[in-house]
Amino acid sequence: MNYGHEGAGGQRPLVVRVPVEPVEAVAEADAADAVRRAGGFAVRGPVFGVAAQDADDGARWRVVVAVTADNPQEARDSLNSLLWFKAKDDAKDRAERRGLLAAVAQLERERVEELAVLDTRYRIVRAEEYAGEGSGGIELPRPSDPEPATPDWDPKTPAVRIDDGLVLDPDAPLTPAQAAETLALRTLTYTGMRFPAPVRNDSLRARQTHPDVVLLPATYTLVERSSTGWTPVSSMHPTPHEARRTLEYTLLQFEPRRRGLLPDLHADARTLLAAGECDPQTAAQLAAYVAGADQLRAAPVNELEVDGIVYRIARTRRMLRWGPDGPETPRPTDPSGQDPCPIHVPLDEDGNIMPTPAPGPETDMDMEMDTETDTDNT
Repeated sequence: MNYGHEGAGGQRPLVVRVPVEPVEAVAEADAADAVRRAGGFAVRGPVFGVAAQDADDGARWRVVVAVTADNPQEARDSLNSLLWFKAKDDAKDRAERRGLLAAVAQLERERVEELAVLDTRYRIVRAEEYAGEGSGGIELPRPSDPEPATPDWDPKTPAVRIDDGLVLDPDAPLTPAQAAETLALRTLTYTGMRFPAPVRNDSLRARQTHPDVVLLPATYTLVERSSTGWTPVSSMHPTPHEARRTLEYTLLQFEPRRRGLLPDLHADARTLLAAGECDPQTAAQLAAYVAGADQLRAAPVNELEVDGIVYRIARTRRMLRWGPDGPETPRPTDPSGQDPCPIHVPLDEDGNIMPTPAPGPETDMDMEMDTETDTDNT
């Protein structure tokens, strides 16, 4: 990956503001420390979501589907669901519902990158996921990153949604650290020979068509150390604590189950060990997982080694490329995902679910037609 600085031709000027609030000043100091520790960026690849823009939004777009999907079709399917439920539950009248259902029908058959629904533009957007990386490996959460005052370990508690209510504003003032990161990322392109030539060409073209960069909020991903570096073993999370909750699930349920240590889907390492109903070898293995989970609950742990595997909470970041008409859409060489298809049952103009026709008994006419067909093919 290349990153650096280039001329300002065709690019928006960056407005830099000095942080004055104490909390923001601490976050700025943490960002400066992170830059000194990191030798560069480790880029994972593209992620996708959906942004919307109304007529009075100016240059701003609103994220309506989190920019976390692995391929554009996953984001399209999420938009399909968003519009389907709007048609079912929120449409004010038949005309509005018809407009929403027409967009749903289009998403069921086409790989759209943008569509207008009533007075709103919806766009499938593309971001680049990356992380800081230095001599100590991939970046950990920073001291100023959000942590709950009282950690909640109840798996039934819903997590904060990533990008919830996020507004993308290319003209918003930036702190000095944000401005420096934005400038550094403007010329980031795929350059390694492990990328096919069409992918590299798309990356170079994007620098021209979408020369600006908008930074998205940091996310947190559970990774494990491998012989080649750090491998993601979870999706993105909105806070370090949510990633730790995933690590606790990994230790108490996923890994023991994968290794055949749990008798059924309802058991977990802690309860099974406490019950004392397993052989000594299994008990010793479960005890290692439980000890790791106890460490997580005792204090905010960002790295943990259990049974020879080193887990880390990685601070992952995302950047959107931005052009004169807004955020970048998927590139021709991006992974496409499955083909578009219906994912919800049909609705009528009144928002009622339409029954799916069931195959009925064969009629005399059907049998007569089948007989004629068989005779013709003889």
